[in-house]
Amino acid sequence: MKRIFLAFSAAAILYGPATALAQAKLVEKVTQKGKEVTIPYEEYKLPNGLTLLIHEDHSDPIVHVDVTYHVGSAREEIGKSGFAHFFEHMMFQGSDHVADEQHFKIITEAGGTLNGSTNRDRTNYFETVPSNQLEKMLWLEADRMGFLLDAVTQQKFEVQRATVKNERGQNYDNRPYGLVSEVAAKNLYPYGHPYSWLTIGYVEDLNRVNVDDLKNFFLRWYGPNNAVLTVGGDVNPKDVVKLAEKYFGPIPKGPDVQPVKMALPVLNSDRYISMTDNYAKLPMLRVVYPTPPRFDKDEAALDCLAEILGQGNNSIFYKNFVKGQKAVNANSYNSATELSGEFTMSVVPYPGQKLSDMEQMIKASLDEFEKRGVTDDDINKFRSQQEAEGVYGLESVSGKVSQLAAFYTFTGNPNYIGNELKRYTSVTKEDVMRVYNKYIKGKHAVYVSVMTKQDANNKAAADNYTVDTTGYKAPDYGYAHLKYTKPTDKFDRNVVPPAGANPVVNVPSLWKKQLPGNVNVIGTQTNEIPVVNISMEFKGGRMLEAGDLSKAGLANMFAEMMSEDTKKYSAEAFATELEKLGSSIDVSADRDNISVNVRSLKKNLDKTMALLEERLLNSKFTEEAFATNKKRLSESAKNSLNQPVNVANNIFNLVNYGSSSVLGQPSHGSEQTIGNITLADVQNYYDKDFSRKNATIVVVGDVSESEITGKLGFLNQMKDADIAIPVLPAAPAVAQTKIYFVNVPNAAQTEFRVGYVTNMKYDALGDYYKSTIMNYPLGGAFNSRLNLDLREDKGWTYGARSYFDGDKYTGSFAFSAGIRASATDSALADVLHIMKEYKAKGITGEELAFTQKSIGQSDARKYETGFQKAAFLARVQEYNLPTDYSKQQNTLLGNISANDVNTLALKNLPDLDKMNIVLVGDKAKVWDGLQKLGYQIVELDREGKPVQN
Repeated sequence: MKRIFLAFSAAAILYGPATALAQAKLVEKVTQKGKEVTIPYEEYKLPNGLTLLIHEDHSDPIVHVDVTYHVGSAREEIGKSGFAHFFEHMMFQGSDHVADEQHFKIITEAGGTLNGSTNRDRTNYFETVPSNQLEKMLWLEADRMGFLLDAVTQQKFEVQRATVKNERGQNYDNRPYGLVSEVAAKNLYPYGHPYSWLTIGYVEDLNRVNVDDLKNFFLRWYGPNNAVLTVGGDVNPKDVVKLAEKYFGPIPKGPDVQPVKMALPVLNSDRYISMTDNYAKLPMLRVVYPTPPRFDKDEAALDCLAEILGQGNNSIFYKNFVKGQKAVNANSYNSATELSGEFTMSVVPYPGQKLSDMEQMIKASLDEFEKRGVTDDDINKFRSQQEAEGVYGLESVSGKVSQLAAFYTFTGNPNYIGNELKRYTSVTKEDVMRVYNKYIKGKHAVYVSVMTKQDANNKAAADNYTVDTTGYKAPDYGYAHLKYTKPTDKFDRNVVPPAGANPVVNVPSLWKKQLPGNVNVIGTQTNEIPVVNISMEFKGGRMLEAGDLSKAGLANMFAEMMSEDTKKYSAEAFATELEKLGSSIDVSADRDNISVNVRSLKKNLDKTMALLEERLLNSKFTEEAFATNKKRLSESAKNSLNQPVNVANNIFNLVNYGSSSVLGQPSHGSEQTIGNITLADVQNYYDKDFSRKNATIVVVGDVSESEITGKLGFLNQMKDADIAIPVLPAAPAVAQTKIYFVNVPNAAQTEFRVGYVTNMKYDALGDYYKSTIMNYPLGGAFNSRLNLDLREDKGWTYGARSYFDGDKYTGSFAFSAGIRASATDSALADVLHIMKEYKAKGITGEELAFTQKSIGQSDARKYETGFQKAAFLARVQEYNLPTDYSKQQNTLLGNISANDVNTLALKNLPDLDKMNIVLVGDKAKVWDGLQKLGYQIVELDREGKPVQN
């Protein structure tokens, strides 16, 4: 790796008069040298303290922009938790030169995608767009860095406060085990430590903060000197420097920011805590030990220790808990952040197991590890996986940009990837035992017992710890006397920068090959990174269950068993061999196929293919493995009924397709149907229904057609039987709209599913594709009518969308959202009104133009990663599409008229008097309001059976 350090003014590379711009200084330039893993970049520093990193990559006509601010929830205090994340939401609500709700619209219209994220230690904002839109993105990011506060209104503040509360409800309060991390953190860290609460914060604190708090937070932490702007992709670095100087240079420097430093938590004894979970049907024991922060010399060895103990089916926990049929799952991981780390072990036992026994089993497993020690295989697996993950992370420009930004933020050195890989690929057996003795053996931990409402006394031990709230002194973050100084410009920021010339989008060149058995292979060769991805689809899947719905879930059971023993290897030994290569072979069941997905470094492809051959040709199904999987999958199916999202999806499918259709059954089966499956059923599927005939294969990566087809010859040994896909029964006709309601007491939100079976199959250029265009302004984009009303205007939801779904067999239309319980009836009325109005009055000219620009320009983002290329090739193959179908779609998109869209809306949006409405929520909160809407309400239990009132 070649590192070039420079400390002179970059005036020589500026365009235009130097006096008009804040001159950036080139600090460092890192270039690729040999085969060392590195991310080439140039680093600049602006006079106001902003760091600019530029990564040049012309492989795809896209650019990724990331602005990372070194502030997260670690800068919060008691009484104001969740503020960093709340502020992230406010950054999307417009600034002086960007109107309310326009940030998302501008980027989406540009064909881009965007988001932001907040964690304990940083907040970042990012967008990926066609490369001709770069200037517009820098204008947007600079505007909210320098011109936010005067655009903040009380109304925006209140709406986003409500949205954040809904996000907490959806992601934490309304799901099983959603609050375990909150309880663990509260009892691990001292009172007032900013890691003692979750980044999402407490609802009561969100209720307490005001607009002045927001403004002070912005002024204190959102200065350019506390940020790094990272730009990567199809760019000219000189142009990026010029634009950064123009848009960010005038922004005044903010207050100085010093690193946060705190001592690691000290536990003088084991802390036993308990909580009752509103949704969980199985208890959980979580054990947390304090460990050192990210980038500490011990971090990598702790990660390796966590893998040995509790990751994968050759871990000690898997053997003792899962394979021993004591627990549905058991795992361990080490999570390191800027101020400290946490080594966590979690066990979810089967019904009837005591958490006190699980604690003893954890301790016995640790004793077993001590006696077993660390093996050469442990180290080889860990090192190989870390090497592979390092390479995989370089596949996308967004991945590379994110790594540069993170390394700079937390180490001060963007060029840290080599150090990071060295840390992980040089871990030794002695390192792992050392950190075990230092942080785990004989050390104290927090033990959180998660109890169910049905068994509120199942604890590992009696509670013995209460947080000491005395002696807390709020930190002085310097919020007093902050002053908002707007930038002074020599240009008009009201002028939205125009897009440059449209980039040339190259659809991947491809090759096709037919192998014996009508096995159709399609592929594309790319050498951007030395990785090969292979996706195989063997006909069958869930559709074969149609002949015997009493065994729904058989395809999924078969896929699970295909990850167990083979004739040559035990499941554990097979996993070890894969991990030593840094490769993966994953088997899953889809609607009409069994999918096998393979990923390998190019240098390990031959060994990976040998393992794939063993997996496909020599799988071995044992009673022991079957009993373990059957028990685990049965319990998982039962537990899924405690997640409102899953219940809503299951019931919506049931009322749409009916109980006599395989599509009306839970995709992984129910507790009852899984109970009907036998080992003989699995063996019979393998012997009779797992065939190469008409299989499809997609190959993407650093391998040629001749290379890979030569490695697929083993498929000739597979059976060559025709697999007949059953015909689906017709979906039940909907005579009149009904509300199907499932009661989940104390649910924070109501899950909505509204729609019907369209019977419109997938097509690339016909009514199905055109209907997705039609739906885009209704519910397909962030700035759609449904999402703007329910999220941005009302603050009732974290997100709402509508969509058409279609395949070779059928199709449907659905509206989906999780909505605040108290707003259920009002939200449903809004949804129906918006759909009715769109169907009756049609699309506006502005919406049509937005849709055409947004969908059309997004083509530049479709073919960057191996996964994206594979998805494109798979669609070409599955539906026998012309290779230029994307170009034909863009032509169709550009020519579609408002009249065309309105005709499709009348034809394919649901008849509001003949559709299905599924609501899953708290009956006590919503029932009376729903009755006032005038629809018949059918109450069902979580399995879809009528409730007798």
